Amino acid sequence: MKTVLIPTKLDKVAANLLTQKGYTVIQDAETDLLALCKAHPETEALIVRSEKVTPEIMDVLPNLRAVVRAGAGYNTIDIKYVRRNNIDVMNTPGANSNGVAEEVIGMMLAASRFMIPADIDTRAGGWSKKKFMGHEITGKTLGIVGLGNIGQLVARRLSGFDMKILAYDPIVSKARAEELGVELVDLHTLFTNADYITLHIPENNETRGMLNKSLLDLVKPGAVIINCARAGIVNEDDLRAAKTEKKLVYCNDVYSADVPGPKSIADVADIMLPHLGANTSEANFNAAKRAGEELIEYFEQGITKFVVNKDLPDGLDPIYQRLANRLSATAKALLGGKEISAIRCSYYGALKPFAKWFTAPICAAISDSFDPHQSPEEAVNRLKETGVLFEVRDPDEKKPYGNSMTIDMEANGVKVSLRGTVTENTLTLSRVNDFNHIYLLMSGNLLFVEYVDRPGVLAKITAAVADAQINIEDIHAPRDAEGKRSLAVLYTDRALSAAQVAAIGKSVDARLIAGVHLPA
Repeated sequence: MKTVLIPTKLDKVAANLLTQKGYTVIQDAETDLLALCKAHPETEALIVRSEKVTPEIMDVLPNLRAVVRAGAGYNTIDIKYVRRNNIDVMNTPGANSNGVAEEVIGMMLAASRFMIPADIDTRAGGWSKKKFMGHEITGKTLGIVGLGNIGQLVARRLSGFDMKILAYDPIVSKARAEELGVELVDLHTLFTNADYITLHIPENNETRGMLNKSLLDLVKPGAVIINCARAGIVNEDDLRAAKTEKKLVYCNDVYSADVPGPKSIADVADIMLPHLGANTSEANFNAAKRAGEELIEYFEQGITKFVVNKDLPDGLDPIYQRLANRLSATAKALLGGKEISAIRCSYYGALKPFAKWFTAPICAAISDSFDPHQSPEEAVNRLKETGVLFEVRDPDEKKPYGNSMTIDMEANGVKVSLRGTVTENTLTLSRVNDFNHIYLLMSGNLLFVEYVDRPGVLAKITAAVADAQINIEDIHAPRDAEGKRSLAVLYTDRALSAAQVAAIGKSVDARLIAGVHLPA
C-alpha cells in the first residue's frame, strides 16, 4: 500500500484516516526533513505545513506523486519543479481561515489599546494610563485587501463593531460583497480612507512588494496595517520610511522563513507573532482532516479538485470527473465485475466540450492498475491495449438533461446504461437502464436488484437483509414504464457479502443483482 510521510506537527486525524484505509503513514516532526525522506524513498505523498519542499527533497523520493500543504498558501513548495516532475500539489483552503481571521481581530484590538506594552509596563510596576491612551475600533473604516475565505471571515466577525468595511478584490462579485456588508473599491480608495488595513492576498509575481511607497503615500497618519498573509507582499524599506513619517502602526505574523533568529521587520513591527494565524487546535485538526481526505480521494478516485498546479481546463468542475468515475464503477459492479468489452459515453450541456477529461476517471474505475492522473490520451491507449471499444457519442441536444452524462458499458454481451448528474453539489444517479428519474445519491453501500415485477419480492429482499443483521437505511423501488420490471435499490449500513448477494438474487430470480460500495 502507498506510503505517506508527514514530517510536521499535525493533528493525528490525518494519519488515522489514512491508516484506516490501509496506507503506511510515517509521522515524524523531529527528524530533519531531508534525512527523513532519504530514509523512506518509497514515499508517494507528503503532507506538510510550513516545511520547504525543495527539488533536493523531491529528488530523493522517486515515487512521489502528491504533496499536500495543510493550509492555504503553498509558496514553500517549488511549483515549477513539481509540475515538471508530474507531482501534484494540493492545499486545504479554508481549513485555517477562522484562526487567521480571529488573529487579525486580536491584533487590531491589541494595537489600538496598547495591550502588549501596557502589560509589560504594569508587570514592571508602572501605571502609565496617560501613555497608553488608546482608540476604539467601533465606527472606524476597515480596508480588506483580498476578499477570499479569510477576508470574508474578517468582514463577518467585525460587522458587530459597526465598522465601515471597504474591500479590494477583482474577482469577488458586487452581489457577494453586498451579502457581506462590504463595499468593493479600488486600492487607491481603500488605502486613502481606511483606518485599519488588513492584507489577505497570496504572494506571487503580481503581488510581491505590492504594499510599497505608492500605496503607503495614500495612507492616513496613525493607520494600523496588519499582515497575516505573506511577508513578500510588503516592501519593508518603503514601510519603514512611511512609518517614521506617518507614525503608522504595523502588526506582523509572517516572515521570509519560519525559523528562530533575528527578523528584518523587527524595527518596524509594533506587534510581532511567530506565524500563529493557523496555530489553533481547531485549525490544526481541520487542516489535517482535510489533507487526509484529499489524499484518499486523490489516490482512490482520481479527484483533483484541490490540485493547485493541475493541467485542467478552465470551466470544468472536477466534481464531474468524480461522477464519471463512480458511474463507471457502478456499471462495472452491475456487470458482475466481468471483463469490459465496450464503453460508450454521452456528455450533455456544458460537459460536452470537456469529454476527453472524463476518460481517465472512467478508465481508472474499471482498471485498478491505471493511474487516474494520467492523461486522457494515455487512458484511451490503455483502453485500446486491453481490447475495450471506447466511443464518445454526439449527444442529442434536444434532450433536456442539463449537465449530465450517460455511460453505457458492456461485458459478455450484457449491457448496462447509467445516467448521472450533480444536484446541489451531490453526485446523483438519475437512470439505471430503463428506470428513469430515480435520483439516487452515489455514496455508501447500495444493493441493486432488478426483477420481474410481482407482489412479495421486495419483502423477500428486505427480510434477507434483516436476516443478515444488516440495517436498511433507505429504499428506492421504481418500476419501468411498462410496469413489467422493478428495480429495488437498498442503502445499508454495512456491505453484504458476495454470498449473501448471490443468495438474495437466487431467491427472487433476479435479472440483475449487485452490491456496490461507493465512498461517502
